[in-house]
Amino acid sequence: MAGGLIKRGTGHGSRRRRNPPLSEINVTPFVDVMLVLLIVFMVTAPLLTVGVPVDLPKTKAAQLTDEVEPLVVTVRADGSLYLQETAISRDELVPKLMAVSGANPDLRIFVRGDKSIAYGSVMEVMGQISSAGFSRVALLAELPEESAGAN
Repeated sequence: MAGGLIKRGTGHGSRRRRNPPLSEINVTPFVDVMLVLLIVFMVTAPLLTVGVPVDLPKTKAAQLTDEVEPLVVTVRADGSLYLQETAISRDELVPKLMAVSGANPDLRIFVRGDKSIAYGSVMEVMGQISSAGFSRVALLAELPEESAGAN
């Protein structure tokens, strides 16, 4: 009988002791979201190459490495001319190159020509750039894809 008279804790005080507030943060959803974003950026980054679409000829020459980003002049198959990604006329080429380069004759300039365009058209553009005083003018080409049976 005496056991039945023992009072158990009643009220708010006993409830607090049994269920203390949680002070933990679950970071699993945060990590999951970050991994998904990482994968999305890794997949889309290579697809974000900028430039004017042009079909470059293939070559086996080694790739150039340079710390300073060069200027790129593109001659498309239809004969249109681009400086970086901006369409320009042949008359505007030298003044724009001078303005963009700050009249620096040592700045590297790459000329990209579509493989279906006449060789003379690309050489005219290169001659126009060289006659303006730019000494580091080069042609760009793509590396050929290795055949499946080759080493």
